[in-house]
Amino acid sequence: MSSLPTVKLRYLLISLAVLAADQWTKWWVERALPLHDPFPVVPGLNLTHVRNTGVAFGLFAGAEGEMTRTLLLTALGIVALTIVLVYFWRTPAEDRTLLVSLALILGGAVGNLMDRIAAGAVTDFIDAYVGTYHWHTFNVADTAITIGIGLMLLDVLGPGHESGDRAPLVEGETGEA
Repeated sequence: MSSLPTVKLRYLLISLAVLAADQWTKWWVERALPLHDPFPVVPGLNLTHVRNTGVAFGLFAGAEGEMTRTLLLTALGIVALTIVLVYFWRTPAEDRTLLVSLALILGGAVGNLMDRIAAGAVTDFIDAYVGTYHWHTFNVADTAITIGIGLMLLDVLGPGHESGDRAPLVEGETGEA
């Protein structure tokens, strides 16, 4: 197996930037904001320190057995991270949009996984709302993952995808049926 091309290392800097921003903002929130005490920023946006023991949108937060839940969610995170890394590795260096999207997802996934391993929960703090409706509180890592998935969808659904103009994802793959 060949080593990671140098050109792809630049994309990993995006992952590192996301990870650094995510961990710094979580560190700041944990020290500056009391749990569950909203700090208004602008209308429609609060900073509110919460601990999410579940996954996205608080799913599985109420599952039985804290240790079992933490181990299960950590294992799932590691599996997802492995899939993203393999996809990143196999993506052609010319597919810049896909590499950026995977780098964003990678940085966010590592940030949340670090929280889960270290503390059994993820620190969330961005509380967006309209009127009395509040979106689930999220963090920088969640934002990077969401943007990465959005870019990935644009890449997949964008021009050149169906025409076969794109480079194959796996060596030897021609895309022909």
